[in-house]
Amino acid sequence: MTILRFDELRAVPWKNGLGITRELAVEPPGASMDAFAWRVSIADVDTASPFSTFPGIDRTIVLLEGAGFTMVMDGDHEHALTTPCEPFAFPGEATVDVRLAGGATRDFNLMVRRGVGTARLAVLQGAGEFDGVKIAYLVTGTGTADDQPVTPGDTVFDARALTLGAGARAIAVYVA
Repeated sequence: MTILRFDELRAVPWKNGLGITRELAVEPPGASMDAFAWRVSIADVDTASPFSTFPGIDRTIVLLEGAGFTMVMDGDHEHALTTPCEPFAFPGEATVDVRLAGGATRDFNLMVRRGVGTARLAVLQGAGEFDGVKIAYLVTGTGTADDQPVTPGDTVFDARALTLGAGARAIAVYVA
């Protein structure tokens, strides 16, 4: 089991250079943007910039912090990502323009290459013990991973037991 603290993450430019992302994990380890099976990251969105496109990739995004934004996909379909911890899935080849709802935001991203990777995410809420989680990002509250304390912003990898306190929220990634 490993715990990665948010302040240990390295900020790098988006694929299109218009924002910042912090990679939490990629399979296979060290894979480039053109070769990953799945990838998990946290992105900061602070301007009305278009998202990078990822043909052949299924994307799931979850608002973590801020007022959120409206995603305009392919010029005609809109989705308001304004509720924290509410996942939204969309195809990576979609052209996505963003209108901020009010200031900078931070979001959690899972990208899975179709036909290659197998991964899914779920939002875990409230007191309980959760097993089989490959990656867990603690959004709010407190918890433990294999009896080690975790706090908001911590990412846990391969814990035998993840326990959340009352009122806690975590984003879990399950892989096959």
